Amino acid sequence: MTDLYIAAGGGGDPIGTLVAARTVTVDPAPPVIATYAWERPEVDPTARPLGRRDFTGLARAAGGTAFTPATRARPPAGSTMAGLAGDLPAQLLLLDPNQGLTALSRQIEAMAEAAGGRIRVIDIGGDILTHGDEPTLRSPFGDAYVLAACHLTGIPTTVYVAGPGLDGEIGEQLLLERLAGRHPLTPDRNAASAAGPALAWHPSEASALWAAAIHGVRGTVRTVHDGIRLTPVSPLLYHLPLRDAVGHNPVARALLDERPPTLEAAAGLSHRLTGIHGLAPEPDRAPHEGPPAGSAAFLDHDEAMKTLREAAGGADHVTLRYAARALDLPWTDIPSLREVLGCDTPLLRLT
Repeated sequence: MTDLYIAAGGGGDPIGTLVAARTVTVDPAPPVIATYAWERPEVDPTARPLGRRDFTGLARAAGGTAFTPATRARPPAGSTMAGLAGDLPAQLLLLDPNQGLTALSRQIEAMAEAAGGRIRVIDIGGDILTHGDEPTLRSPFGDAYVLAACHLTGIPTTVYVAGPGLDGEIGEQLLLERLAGRHPLTPDRNAASAAGPALAWHPSEASALWAAAIHGVRGTVRTVHDGIRLTPVSPLLYHLPLRDAVGHNPVARALLDERPPTLEAAAGLSHRLTGIHGLAPEPDRAPHEGPPAGSAAFLDHDEAMKTLREAAGGADHVTLRYAARALDLPWTDIPSLREVLGCDTPLLRLT
């Protein structure tokens, strides 16, 4: 018997969810992690949550549909899930929200029952505790949809906030006020190291920041959206009951009150409450406009580092996603970029 872990935000959140699972339990079995296939625009130009029909090579497992290293997204969609299925020591299941809230709740219920345990929702950064009015909020909808779907299952559920503030959507201090009285867990470096193979190529920023913080990195980090400061709080993993998380989140509460029949109607509800449409692409300010044009293989180490230091505005570190953008490289060049710059850690140190 094990628990069902849910990576609440999709994208790179399964990476951080693995670290959380290694922290929460001593069970040596690979954790079961359910996730949206909802990626950044540079990975998936459709900028929408992908469903079963969008993939080939899925497998049936653990009460749901599992990604495998042979899984492929049907063009024009793109996905990193096959790579994560190969590099994460976990069973990775697809959360398909496209049939509405009730259908998503039934998926989660079937997965949790097959796993035989409770539900543990993992959010990297903490926007799952949004009040809907934070000025830096960018993507509250997916987390709220998971909260509401888990509530409908009736299965005991715990919500975890990993690395408060690391997604750049709600500040660390504000989140600590909302988490007051909670006693955090402290992941160890072995837990973070389990995510190393995936972080070697994935453009995740929040999970990379959390892993770096667990490894002891501190200071300022330039990300695609903003600057983030890694502090002694950054490695911590807080937890609270589902009802308390729903109590913070007005979109989750409204979803439960109104039960919109479709994903599109639910996204519209999010827009009404927060001004952010759940299915609109997340605002994305790149260091340079236009498509990537270069190749890491032709970079000069010293010139590249000079460019990054100038672009990062005095930050101590940059994410590899930011570094690729600043150097006009596609995210798929991250492994080559790491090799050229001699980087074998989750973040690139500039100072």
